[in-house]
Amino acid sequence: MKAFFSACCMFLALGLAAQNTPAAHNVFIITTDGFRWQEVFNGADATLISDPELVKDTSLLKTAFWDADMEIRRRKLLPFFWNVIAQNGQLLGNRAYDNRVNVANLYKISYPGYNEILSGFADYRFIPNLTVRNRNQNILGYLNKQSAYAGRIAAFSSWNVMPYILDEKHNDFPVNSGYEMLDETTDTLHILINQVQRNIAGQSNTRHDMLTYESAKSYIEEKHPRVLFLGFGETDEFAHKGQYDTYLQKAHQVDMLIADLWYYVQTDPFYRNNTTFIITTDHGRGRGASWKGHGFWVKGSGETWIAMLGAGIAPLGEMKEKQQHHQKQVAATVSHLLGETFIATHNVAGPIALPKNQPQQTTGNEVVVSNHTTAIATADANK
Repeated sequence: MKAFFSACCMFLALGLAAQNTPAAHNVFIITTDGFRWQEVFNGADATLISDPELVKDTSLLKTAFWDADMEIRRRKLLPFFWNVIAQNGQLLGNRAYDNRVNVANLYKISYPGYNEILSGFADYRFIPNLTVRNRNQNILGYLNKQSAYAGRIAAFSSWNVMPYILDEKHNDFPVNSGYEMLDETTDTLHILINQVQRNIAGQSNTRHDMLTYESAKSYIEEKHPRVLFLGFGETDEFAHKGQYDTYLQKAHQVDMLIADLWYYVQTDPFYRNNTTFIITTDHGRGRGASWKGHGFWVKGSGETWIAMLGAGIAPLGEMKEKQQHHQKQVAATVSHLLGETFIATHNVAGPIALPKNQPQQTTGNEVVVSNHTTAIATADANK
């Protein structure tokens, strides 16, 4: 009788766990360019935040982002990551626990990094950060050819090379990048955004992230895409300039923008409880004095991170098990969350294997529910 009761409890527990992680119907892939795992998991760097050559006002910046307690410090920098994702999603890549995420490509710069994330393929060929067509197939283009997603795919990016990485011309879905103008016939907000864009002096290859976000959100509200790529770029821009203060401020801004977008999707009936965010970066950066740069010769440039939240993602928080994941797994993870299989003419890495439910500790006659897993199995040449 005890065995029968225990078995019933086990099936009930597994059923409840499955209900707590429903399948995704929509996926948003969000990136912030060149943002290090060190700041994600440790908050502001003690040495860099104290360096007057990197920070205009060290005292003021420390008031905003410093605390001797690492958990408080990282929460001050990225409140949404550590108050929401850490409670309701998963964070991969804290190397203090030997939980590792890496790029698989050799080059550790942006074009190869975004190609790897979106195509699932770490191309051995070197493609510099230039407006060169990417001939590898990407997950957005693949999904746009599937009946359930045709016409429901879009991409917005601060970096103006993204249309070439996504091969917009041949994939037939909208990609708005850099200071590209919006269609003014459908929304008065587009007119305002375009006016702001036209009047920005000294435009670079990377648009202000706030403009990218407002453009994307306006499109989301109007069109309700099912799969969206949203690429922020200013973290990398200010890191290359050696402005650690602005680098932190832009990371904090990205956190707030993701929080705003999450609030929107969770209050929109179309997206609520059936949408997944996959948040990551295209490459890492150097350590210590070399933090400003990245690339083949800069140690630490291949070290990245992944955060996930929403449908299909169990609330396991910061992952502390010894693991090795790669950016090239993101594309297949997206397709698997959507119940699709990403097939391309090149190799595609398998999806990330994620726990479906949280382990429960037991006392007395309670049943232990173990971790069950499923395979959800120029531009700047230094960018």
